[in-house]
Amino acid sequence: MSTATVEATSDALQTEYAFVLPRGLVDENGTVYRDGVMRLATARDEILPLRDPRVRENEAYLSIVLLARVVERIGTVDDVHAGIIERLFAADLAFLQDLYRRINQEGHTLAAVTCPACQHDFQVDVAGDAPGES
Repeated sequence: MSTATVEATSDALQTEYAFVLPRGLVDENGTVYRDGVMRLATARDEILPLRDPRVRENEAYLSIVLLARVVERIGTVDDVHAGIIERLFAADLAFLQDLYRRINQEGHTLAAVTCPACQHDFQVDVAGDAPGES
């Protein structure tokens, strides 16, 4: 077995990414859920929503249906469907759209940022580690 093969087999593919929503999903009792998990999208995840009548009627609905397929959990809600995604605040929807793009196109959740005070460049994990962190 070559060195390249050994290295390739030792790198496990990360398929799920934990996240912390900026605002959070609010349930009917007023409980706020901020932590969740998103999985990598498959080709099927990107193709099937195109057949959805809601998407055919309004192309903007594509991101709702797509996120409903790949978001595995928000708080204790593990039956994430389009209705759940629709209830998110706009900031949380934008966050999940960006996270989707990062993990499916760039393969990571890191963002390059610059400190406005000292101009130091560094990376931040936009998925966050715990509530209030990023």
